[in-house]
Amino acid sequence: MRRLGSLAVPYWRGFLLAVLAMAVFALTEIGFAIAVERLTGLLVNEGGPWARWLPVGVLGLFLIRGVSGFVSAHQLGRIGRSVVGQLRAMLFERFLHMPVRAVEKRPRAQLLSRMLYDAEQVADAASTVITTIVRDSLTVLGLVAYMVYASAGLSAVVLVVAPLIALTARVLSRHFRRYSSRIQENMGEVSRITDEALRGLRIIKVFGGARRESERFARANESNKRLHLKLIMARAGGDGVTMLLAAVGVASVAWFVAQYSVTDGLEVEKFTGFMAAMLLLMTPLKHLTNVNASLQRGLAAAESVFGLLDSAVESDGAATLAERAGERARGELEFVRVSFSYDREGAAALRDVTLGIEPGERVAIVGRSGSGKSTLVSLIPRFFEPDAGELRLDGRPLNDWQLPALRAQIALVTQDVILFNDTLANNIAYGSLSGADAGAVEAAARAAHVMEFVESRRDGLDALVGEGGLSLSGGERQRVAIARALLKDAPVLILDEATSALDSRSERHVQEALDRLMRGRTTLVIAHRLSTVEHADRIVVLERGRIVEVGPHAELLARGGHYASLHRLQFRNSGNAG
Repeated sequence: MRRLGSLAVPYWRGFLLAVLAMAVFALTEIGFAIAVERLTGLLVNEGGPWARWLPVGVLGLFLIRGVSGFVSAHQLGRIGRSVVGQLRAMLFERFLHMPVRAVEKRPRAQLLSRMLYDAEQVADAASTVITTIVRDSLTVLGLVAYMVYASAGLSAVVLVVAPLIALTARVLSRHFRRYSSRIQENMGEVSRITDEALRGLRIIKVFGGARRESERFARANESNKRLHLKLIMARAGGDGVTMLLAAVGVASVAWFVAQYSVTDGLEVEKFTGFMAAMLLLMTPLKHLTNVNASLQRGLAAAESVFGLLDSAVESDGAATLAERAGERARGELEFVRVSFSYDREGAAALRDVTLGIEPGERVAIVGRSGSGKSTLVSLIPRFFEPDAGELRLDGRPLNDWQLPALRAQIALVTQDVILFNDTLANNIAYGSLSGADAGAVEAAARAAHVMEFVESRRDGLDALVGEGGLSLSGGERQRVAIARALLKDAPVLILDEATSALDSRSERHVQEALDRLMRGRTTLVIAHRLSTVEHADRIVVLERGRIVEVGPHAELLARGGHYASLHRLQFRNSGNAG
């Protein structure tokens, strides 16, 4: 609650205005009780000085009530939406700066659920809940004060049940919080299953998985329904108990009135005003009991959101003068006894890897699936941190580099190309490259053979690629990614299956562009097709996370070891396929 409050501090003027409006709203409730008192006086006395002004006063009360209700709802709604906007912005920033390893350990749908569903529950707690708590608490206090004024004796009878109502609210709080936390976890599961189904729709259709996915969703959906029903039952039960206890108070008053024990000397109009106030008290009491469910749901959501906001971000090194000046690295890389495991208790993905790479050297990394190739190159931009050992760029440990400065030295083209729902030009000149002039962007696009499929488009490089680049083929998307790397012109280049989605003709053209790109740059090439790495300066062979062979293509073939075995197996399979 304190952290939520700190987010709302900039809007304190609006909050004070809302509280003032809610206080006025509460006073109108007392005004209605007084109006009933005056109306009874008119009936008993057959007229009086209030007869002319009472109807105007009632209309005025409704007008004031409407205006004050609007002001409080608008101000607190504005504060609530501002707070949830801040939370979502903070979560998005946290996602961008969390370690890749931490993000990939969580289901993507769960993270989206935190930002969309949980943050919305916080907004509800920040607006609807506060409105109810402040306004209805003031209303209860005002009505109780009027009841005491009208008859202290009858008020004492009614207020006997107040501790019982407070106890009921406290008991229900525990149930509300428990069910709310479970609902938020379940919403993450529902989102995850839906996300998987949408991303894997082709596989579901081809392999007949629709029934299985429907059953998985039905189980999660049914669990969500049951949890919500439990929350509804707890809320409805709280309503019933609160109303029953309030009815006990009313019945007690009726019993005492019937016995003529506490009404001696009480004027009729005061008595009717007291009864009106007691009946008006029912609604805010019900609201205060009900709001506990929303409050606990909001607090449970806030715990979830703030837990994610408190997660660790990527560690950064100290800036040096050279980094601030934007000095270009030479591209010398060293792996010194590096080990890494995705799961501390599982098998190591890399084991005691030691490797030196000279500036401008072209090194291919090969091995069977799961041998650690992609893991090895992922350590260079510090997507992951090694469990043991050290990596160096130009003789400096990577942890001593500031992350932006380090990553400015690296260009990356992966097998799974990521394009954003923007123009082709903006996908090529992305991020720190956004200031590149149009001529440089077009030159990079032409060198990567992007212009071959762009020139036929009406908008050219200004054409939108669609979500995830869906308007492009796999080969076209990879050419855009290669153009992005060409434009960056970084001293270290990582190619992770960069030509895997290209047909033979496109691969030949793009390979020519890559050959030009790799000149004078330290290049690490991951490829399953060994024919694409034959001309590398050195080939590093990984087996179960260890380096088992290093050398040029011809030398490794002559040794007859792991690389020769992979080469024979691949080309035999290729021959059989032909």
